[in-house]
Amino acid sequence: MISAADADAAFLIDQDVFYIIGFDPLKLSKSMMVDCDTPIEEVVKYVKKYRCLLVKDHAGSPIGFIDSGIVSDCLFNSFRCLRAFFDTVLETMDASCTVIDKDETVCAWTEGAEKIFSIPRDDIIGKPVTSFFEPDMLEILKTLKHGRKLHRHRHQPRPDLFVLINSNPVYLDGKIIGAVVSETDITSQVRLNQELFNMSTEVHRLEQEVARLRPSNDPFSTIKGRSRAIRKTIEMARKVSSAKSTVLILGESGVGKELFAKAIHDARETPNAPFIPINCGAIPASLFESELFGYERGAFSGADQRGKKGKIELARGGTLFLDEIGEMPMEMQVKLLRVLQEKKFYRIGGTKEIDADFRVIAATNRNLEDMVKEGKFREDLFYRLNVISINIPPLRERKEDLIELTHYFLYEFSIRYNRPIHGISQEVMNELFNYSWPGNVRELRNVIERLVVLAADGIIKIEDLPFVHQVDNHSVNIYNQFEETNADVDKILSLKEELEMCEKKIIERVLRIENGNKQACAKRLGVTRATLYNRMKKLGIKM
Repeated sequence: MISAADADAAFLIDQDVFYIIGFDPLKLSKSMMVDCDTPIEEVVKYVKKYRCLLVKDHAGSPIGFIDSGIVSDCLFNSFRCLRAFFDTVLETMDASCTVIDKDETVCAWTEGAEKIFSIPRDDIIGKPVTSFFEPDMLEILKTLKHGRKLHRHRHQPRPDLFVLINSNPVYLDGKIIGAVVSETDITSQVRLNQELFNMSTEVHRLEQEVARLRPSNDPFSTIKGRSRAIRKTIEMARKVSSAKSTVLILGESGVGKELFAKAIHDARETPNAPFIPINCGAIPASLFESELFGYERGAFSGADQRGKKGKIELARGGTLFLDEIGEMPMEMQVKLLRVLQEKKFYRIGGTKEIDADFRVIAATNRNLEDMVKEGKFREDLFYRLNVISINIPPLRERKEDLIELTHYFLYEFSIRYNRPIHGISQEVMNELFNYSWPGNVRELRNVIERLVVLAADGIIKIEDLPFVHQVDNHSVNIYNQFEETNADVDKILSLKEELEMCEKKIIERVLRIENGNKQACAKRLGVTRATLYNRMKKLGIKM
């Protein structure tokens, strides 16, 4: 028996079973003993079952007891502390912050929100957020309903307001019980952006006129962009062009690797020096050797009777640009390495040794170091090519260049198609800025060409953007496709056939998004281009 003169309860241990004795000693209630460091969640569950709990220390000796009243006081004090911290954090924030619960009711509204939206805190707290804003313009509702997360997303909650928004759902036990957004007003920056856009259009037009009258001597003038990232890359390319070293250009598909290669060539070679590009990923392995080295007449059946010079011979005195070098067959890598080392080669079927006088610029969107480790690329060739490397940043890392690039392409295609464009709305620019551009500058160029072609009245329309209606949640897309594939529940195929049907729909959808670009499709799906080709062939997808 454990008791005290001033205690409200005493405990009795009977064969490892704990009982509590209240003021009436004839009444016994079951209880239990808990450790002093038992989590509060477990204590709450036990207090619901037992009126009082005995507490022991780490040595197993009883040190006191706890009941529902004590637990309630403890929880209430913890809640008050958390509430005090929460309120202080909100009061300290400069940015707008909004919190809503599962019923779309506003629970928190900071001073920053009052300034941006001109709605007093007392007017909006406790009321539905949809009473003050159009539901379609509320990102916080998408977060609440679909769990959508955003980070520095450009958003327009009202026609006269632009913000950068961060948004996160509030989860409890795996369920969304609310949502929180923070917003920074960028309306003035957007307006300045629009003015800059209008001015850059005029500047670009004048630059084109000047260029026609006085061609530029700077080979790097064709590379557009004034962001810090692209300027740093151009500066690196300028330094490289002062030497005759082999250059390896790295970057994602569509960033403009060939444009950099041509600029480096023009900067370091004479005006009449040849620039010979060869796409290592577009030539079948069986034809690669004849393309690279050429052949003598009668070297093989079907060969041109006059013979043919190879790319290496055509590049004599100039530059051989090996695009997508990561796709070069292994057997050709050995022969290319020998040419680079010995500076001599033979045509197919030939006996005369030919001098190889050329500089090499190679480019790839693949990680050659990983390929070397996997045995898919020769280590000695990698080190031979990687004398100087230039990494071109993707468009998503230099979005400030979007304005200049957009205007440049708008002007180019409006002239080509003889279709004057009267301007581009801020709404369209918002979509261009919010898009991730997996296809980089090449994709942007294709999108602008599409917009110009479809702008019959000279007005760029947001509905003509190919990506504006895409659903953001990729997993929901795949799930919906799977549901459509299996809509006919009465016709159940084998698991292999069902999965192949689903895979086919996914590949076809990504191909549509990428406008048939298989390299971009493979990258988005996270597979190699060879794997994509194999799957397309097996699934009966038109190549």
